[in-house]
Amino acid sequence: MDRRITVVGLGPGDAALLPPLAKAALLRAQAIVGYKGYIELVEPEVLAGRQVLSTGMTGEVERCNAAIDLACSGVETVVVSSGDAGVYAMAGLVLELVEARNLARELEVEVVPGIPALCAAAALLGAPLMHDFAVISLSDLLTPWEVIERRVAAAAGADFVIVLYNPRSTRRKDHLPKALAAIAAHRSGGTPVGLVKRAFRPGQEVIATSLGGLEPEDVDMQSILVVGNSATRFVAAASGPRMLTPRGYAGKYGLSGKDVPVGS
Repeated sequence: MDRRITVVGLGPGDAALLPPLAKAALLRAQAIVGYKGYIELVEPEVLAGRQVLSTGMTGEVERCNAAIDLACSGVETVVVSSGDAGVYAMAGLVLELVEARNLARELEVEVVPGIPALCAAAALLGAPLMHDFAVISLSDLLTPWEVIERRVAAAAGADFVIVLYNPRSTRRKDHLPKALAAIAAHRSGGTPVGLVKRAFRPGQEVIATSLGGLEPEDVDMQSILVVGNSATRFVAAASGPRMLTPRGYAGKYGLSGKDVPVGS
């Protein structure tokens, strides 16, 4: 099959974290398509000499259809997303559109993984995802809020570590407090929380706080929130407290440790 469209995850945004397979796909591309903010994450020398098509935040269907049109015409086309292409990104939409347009036999869809935002945030926080966790987006643009709120409550009740994507925007100021209240029904106010803004990008911030101490006004759309489970704690490190969710090694091998107060 000669016609192919490749969906690439660019990772958190730092060029050093762009996976080699993703870099290779970009370098062989004749056209690169994506949200304008993600196109800016691609190094200028990679964009040079290639057709670049970008749209705004709500132009996903338009740009994916345009990318499919290019690929069907024989142009080697790459659709870019930040993080991982298959996590709240464009891989699913490309597959849906290829299916809806009955192009599955004519167009090969390749998905190249990237480092997702939750892994970038977790690395900066320490090791908060060492045990079972749930990932939930608070954006209700495509999912009804009632469904989101039910999922948050279920994850909290099951004692998952909870990672919140798209936690707060200028339009959605009430969703985060509601989600935190749903979590607080099952967790103490001292539950460790990690807030990471713009992970591995200019303006990066990493904040260690607690469920009761988190200020929703400090959170924006470029933030990832990690809410610990009942076993999560902060541990001492040279650069400050690190978030740790034990997997169970202490009980099995007799390790010892102690909590570190937030801000120590």
